[in-house]
Amino acid sequence: MLTGDQYKESLRDGRKTYFEGERIEDLPAHPLLGQTTDYTAVAYDKYYRPESDAVSPLLCVPQSADDLRDLIPLLHDAGMMAHVTSTSIQTLKTAMGRMAEVKPDYIERMGAYIEEAQRGDIRITQCITDAKGDRSRPPAKQDDLDSYVRVVDRQRDGVVIRGAKLHITGASFGHDLLTIPTKAMKAGEEDWSIGCVVPVNAEGVKIINTTYAPRHEDTRSFPVSSHYHYPEGFVIFDDVFVPHERVFLDGETSYAAVFAHSLGLWERLGGLSAFVEEADQLVGFAQLVAEANGTAGISHVREKISEMIIHATLIRASLEAAVGNCNIGPEGAAFPNELYVNAGKFHAAANYNLMVRHLHDISGGAVLTAPAPADFENAEVGDLARKYMSTGRAVDGEYRSMLMHAIRDLTADAYGGWKSVTNIQAGGGLYAQRIVTRRHYDLDGAKLKALQVAGMAEGGH
Repeated sequence: MLTGDQYKESLRDGRKTYFEGERIEDLPAHPLLGQTTDYTAVAYDKYYRPESDAVSPLLCVPQSADDLRDLIPLLHDAGMMAHVTSTSIQTLKTAMGRMAEVKPDYIERMGAYIEEAQRGDIRITQCITDAKGDRSRPPAKQDDLDSYVRVVDRQRDGVVIRGAKLHITGASFGHDLLTIPTKAMKAGEEDWSIGCVVPVNAEGVKIINTTYAPRHEDTRSFPVSSHYHYPEGFVIFDDVFVPHERVFLDGETSYAAVFAHSLGLWERLGGLSAFVEEADQLVGFAQLVAEANGTAGISHVREKISEMIIHATLIRASLEAAVGNCNIGPEGAAFPNELYVNAGKFHAAANYNLMVRHLHDISGGAVLTAPAPADFENAEVGDLARKYMSTGRAVDGEYRSMLMHAIRDLTADAYGGWKSVTNIQAGGGLYAQRIVTRRHYDLDGAKLKALQVAGMAEGGH
């Protein structure tokens, strides 16, 4: 296993990663991006064990509902790089169980890679979303055939790929890129049916980073995003060679969707579990700010908070149902129930903005206009700001202001905008969750129950 310092040193491997127009030669030393390496390193140190055969619990494959239940809080505690790594490993394990009829060497390669990743204690980010070009056209009919990542050369000992993968959280901060098809492929789309693992520092890999992290010198007004941000990677594969042992799919179009569906399952589980924590946070902020505003007893405020509580409870129940009703694959790995994961993720994402609207309505305009912490320290206006931000003897004006800053940072600023979009798009948009939910719901059983109630089938009245 790696220590935090060893993790940081492993990033100094010649990788080509860029931020705001400049190549970053030393990620850990960068004043902004280095923050991400810092708290990733903290998680490395927290779970480090010195034994030579030790495997991080963050990289283990769950074998039961209890294992799944125990893994979720560990990943939240360890942060995004642990989450994307676990998701990558579980995706491969799930795909292995669904590819029993394909060439066995793919299964062997994936199994060997998982063991290698566990031994090396590396971090893996999954790359799925292609540039896509004209969304109305399939890959082979794009003006630019590189709009979807594809194989441009097949050599004796490997393949060469070209293209780009977008919206890859933490891409620059891991060691490997799990690169898989973004969707089902058809006959004639063999070159785009490529699944493989690519080192971040491989020749031809270039990553452009963006981040919602605040650029302010005084970050006290950003209590969430100043302490926890993971840049998004725009990952470019500029004729990258991949050896055969790192190729898990090459041309078998009928299996292209297996990887996307497997990743979608684990991405949605991660999204659902994050929603559960965030929903409780929103309830907490709503109650705190209502008390600070003196409106906690007003009926419409109580109703909004009650609705937020019901929302939080329902998505927590769907998470428990997804874990408690997990399935065990042929490889012995446990994976969450697809019906409950997708229904829960859809409900959470579809209603997130409504919960935020309730919070903003309860909070008031001070979410955007509260004085900064430094204003309270100013000898001329500090006491006045404290006086007029207070709502009574029991509510300090600076305390109320800090509540407003936390709510703004979480829901109404750069980080809040990132959350609003990624809550919908992560793990596929809402439409994808509708499709999978319908696929796994017992529609025939529901029809039979309706016929029984109507007295039109046996087992009725």
